[in-house]
Amino acid sequence: MELERAKLDIDRNVGIITLNHPEVMNAVSTEMIGGIVSALNEAQNPQHGIRCLILTGAGRGFCAGANLQPSGAATGNRDAGSVLETHYHPMLRKMRELAMPIVSAVNGAAAGVGMSLALMGDLVLCARSAYFLQAFRRIGLVPDGGSTWILPRLVGRARAMELSMLGEKLPAEKALEWGLIYRVVDDAKLMDDAKALAHDLANGPTVSLSLIRKLYWDSEENTYEQQLNLERQMQGRAGKSKDFAEGVRAFLEKRPAKFKGE
Repeated sequence: MELERAKLDIDRNVGIITLNHPEVMNAVSTEMIGGIVSALNEAQNPQHGIRCLILTGAGRGFCAGANLQPSGAATGNRDAGSVLETHYHPMLRKMRELAMPIVSAVNGAAAGVGMSLALMGDLVLCARSAYFLQAFRRIGLVPDGGSTWILPRLVGRARAMELSMLGEKLPAEKALEWGLIYRVVDDAKLMDDAKALAHDLANGPTVSLSLIRKLYWDSEENTYEQQLNLERQMQGRAGKSKDFAEGVRAFLEKRPAKFKGE
């Protein structure tokens, strides 16, 4: 399904959203954001049967950051923060609230807001040649796309400051060592491994997986008592799912469970 600067492919119960402007290393424009939002909306359409998403980039890179040429941000003539409020933030909130797992398959560079997009994945796989870059300081801007919230929580304040203040490349292998990502794979295997992982998730108890996403996103803002209460609420919802009943039956019958995401 071709969308503006993005596309959505469906592989059984897995949706693959591809940032699709390889001529500029998939630099993000408002048009691309519209395409990503359309893809997310389509992915949530029950008719497609999608239960897990892969996010990746076309060509030789994941995303080079924001496309500055059409935005005019580089000239200083416009409020560079306004487009965050009107376009980026609604897209990121939609990704956060998505009721299915996201696997990021990072091919090549994930720079600037491209790094933020990649880290929206619940599980982030990187090609061995991939790298991350907090490129904002190179053009006199501050990190955005939620990176100042995500990075300290993933790698700690000192490393977040290092990435943002120095603007140096973080190779995939070092990102794995730091605990920023899930796994590094050979370049040629990236999409095969991402699809295998996504299908494993999609065939799992996706009701509980979506609730797990919510628990971990909300945990950073909750007190311990609030999180205990939220766990109780989410467990109540999970316990009413057909997948829970199937999981218990399968356990007692000593067979693999056949989850349907219900």
